[in-house]
Amino acid sequence: MSIAELEKVTKAWPPISRAVRVPRTEGDYRELVELLDRITDEVGEDEHHPLASLMDVLGVLIEKYEDEHVPGLTE
Repeated sequence: MSIAELEKVTKAWPPISRAVRVPRTEGDYRELVELLDRITDEVGEDEHHPLASLMDVLGVLIEKYEDEHVPGLTE
């Protein structure tokens, strides 16, 4: 990543970070699940949609939280 790209990310990150974050509480988790649901409705099956990779990231964050905090889902 170039310095110019990093500067763009640095400017864009603050509002994004309020939505895309590691869930630490049940509330954070529920908000991420709700966001993933809305993005999934928007993206559908379109793997080339600009938000498709965001779906992947949110899925990983949600799965990690579930593995650590939601008993019975991994069995």
